[in-house]
Amino acid sequence: MPEFAIGDTDFLLDGRPFRILSGALHYFRVHPDLWADRIDKARRMGLNTIETYVPWNAHAPEPGTFDVTGGLDLDRFLRLIADAGMYAIVRPGPYICAEWDNGGLPAWLFRDPEVGVRQFEPRYLAAVREYLTRVFEVVVPHQVDRGGPVLLVQVENEYGAFGDDKRYLQALAEYTRSAGVTVPLTTVDQPDMLEVGGLDGLHRTASFGSGAAARLALLREHQPTGPLMCSEFWNGWFDNWGAHHHTTSAADAAAELDTLLAAGASVNLYMFHGGTNFGLTSGANDKGVYQPIVTSYDYDAPLDEGGDPTPKYHAFREVIARYHKVPDTVPPPARPAPTPSAVLGAPVPLLDAPERWGTWRSFDELPVFDDLSPMPRLALLRTWVDGPGVLVFGEVRDRATVFLDGVRVGTLLREHHERALPLPGGPGELLVLVEDEGRVDYGPRIGEPKGIIGGASVDGSPLLGWEVLPIDLATLPTGRSSQVVGPVAGPVLLRASVDVSAPADLFLDTGEWGKGMAWFNGFPLGRYWRRGPQRTLYVPRPVVRAGANELAVLELDTLLDPAARFVPRPLLGHTEA
Repeated sequence: MPEFAIGDTDFLLDGRPFRILSGALHYFRVHPDLWADRIDKARRMGLNTIETYVPWNAHAPEPGTFDVTGGLDLDRFLRLIADAGMYAIVRPGPYICAEWDNGGLPAWLFRDPEVGVRQFEPRYLAAVREYLTRVFEVVVPHQVDRGGPVLLVQVENEYGAFGDDKRYLQALAEYTRSAGVTVPLTTVDQPDMLEVGGLDGLHRTASFGSGAAARLALLREHQPTGPLMCSEFWNGWFDNWGAHHHTTSAADAAAELDTLLAAGASVNLYMFHGGTNFGLTSGANDKGVYQPIVTSYDYDAPLDEGGDPTPKYHAFREVIARYHKVPDTVPPPARPAPTPSAVLGAPVPLLDAPERWGTWRSFDELPVFDDLSPMPRLALLRTWVDGPGVLVFGEVRDRATVFLDGVRVGTLLREHHERALPLPGGPGELLVLVEDEGRVDYGPRIGEPKGIIGGASVDGSPLLGWEVLPIDLATLPTGRSSQVVGPVAGPVLLRASVDVSAPADLFLDTGEWGKGMAWFNGFPLGRYWRRGPQRTLYVPRPVVRAGANELAVLELDTLLDPAARFVPRPLLGHTEA
C-alpha cells in the first residue's frame, strides 16, 4: 500500500517528494449527485487533492444520532475522490467555523450550561470522542496506507484564535490516533497564532490570503522542518445579509498563488467551490453587531455557486501549469439557465389555525429555543396582555415580529440591538413570531442559546403563562388552490407549479419578495431577504424534473409580487467597487 509521510522538507508519497495542490469542496454544501462533477473540475484545474470539513451538527442533529445518508454520505464522497484519481484531506473539527451554523458544533451539546466549549472539559470531551469515533469509522478505511485517498487529517481548526488549552488539543490527537488514524495529523492557524494554536508533534500549517512570502517565512519560524503548507489560501470571502457581495481580484490571487508555489509550498484553496448553505445551515458573526450569513457560499471561488468556471479558475490553472502538468481539457463555459415563471397561490396564513404547523406547549415562564426538543428555527409564542404598555424582551435572538390580536405591531432585529416596542392596545392576545437566523460560528459567542432570552415584560411586570408552537419546517401544510393578486403580507406559505422542459440548474429571483425561505420539490433552497446582497436562490439540477415542479415559499414579511421568476445567471448583489 502507498505510504504518505512528512519529510525534512517535503511531503513524501512512497518516499518521493509530493506537493499537495488541494481545493476545498464541502460535500454538505453541494448536492450529492453533483459531487463527481465538481471533483472532476478540480482535477481539470490542475489540483490533485480535495479537502473537506465534517459538520458535526449536520451529522448529529440530536444526541445519539449520526446520519451518513444522502448529502451527508462522506463514504461516497471519499470514494468519488478516489475514483477521480485524486487525494483527500479531512478536517473533522470538532469545531470547523466555515461560516456554518454554530461552527459545526451541535446546539444540543450546550443544553447543559456547564459543558465546556473547545476546552479540556469532561462532558464536552466525552461527546467529542463519540463524534470522532463515528467520523473515523468512515474515514479510516479510506486512508492512503489502506489504498484510499486520505493523506492528512486535521485536529481542531484555527484554535489559536480561540484558546490555548494544550491538554484539549492533546486529547483530540489521542482520540484521533486511538480511532485508527495513521496518516499525518495537522493543525492550522493564522501566522501570528501558530504557536498558541498548534501542538508539538502535529504538523503546523497556516491560513492566509495575501502577503504569501512573509507569512511563509513566519510559518517556517514556527515549523522549522517539514513541508510548508498554506492549508487555507483565502481566494475569496463570504457575504452577510445587508452588506455587499465580496469579490477579490483574480490577478492578485493568482500572483499570491504563484508566490506560494514558487516557494515550494503546498496549498489548499479556500474555497475551490463554495456551494450553497442549503436549508437553514448558514452561520453568523458577532463582534458587537450580529451579522447573519447569506444562503449563497459562492465565495468568489474558482468554481461559482452553480459549478461553472470563473476567470479565477483559468488564472489559477495557468499558474499551476507553470509548476505541474495539468489536464488538456477545461470545463465548458456556463450556459444561460432556463427562465420559467409561475404564479404563486394556494396561500396558507401562518397565524390562521397555527396548529397545522405544529403543537402548542404550555410553559409558565418563556423558554428559549434550546429548552425545546427538537430545537426549532422558527416558533410562535403567545400569551395574554391586559392593556397597552411597553413590551420589553431580555434579548431577541434573532428576529421577533409582534402581533396583538392578529395585527402586526412591529419587528425587532438583533443586529439593531432592539428589544422593546409599544403595545397600542389591549387587553388581547400577544403573539410573537421568533426566527433563529443562524448561530454564531466564530469567537466567544459559540454555543449561545436562541429565541427570546431573559423573558418578557410589559411596563416592568413579567409576562407569564406562555404557549409555544415550534414550527415544523419539514412538513409544510397544504392550502386551498387559489390565486393571489397583488402584494401579500406574511407570514404565509405560497405555492407554484413551475414547468421546465428538462432538468437543469435554475436561479430563482427573489428580488420582489420580502424575507423567508423556499423549497423546490421539497428540497430546502435556503433563506432569501430583500435587504440583499443576494437576490437569487440556486436550484441544483438534480432536484429539477422535466414537466411540473412544486415551489413552496414561506414569506415572513411582505411579498410585493406573487410571482416566481427565474433568471439565466446568479445575482449575488452589488460589490464594494
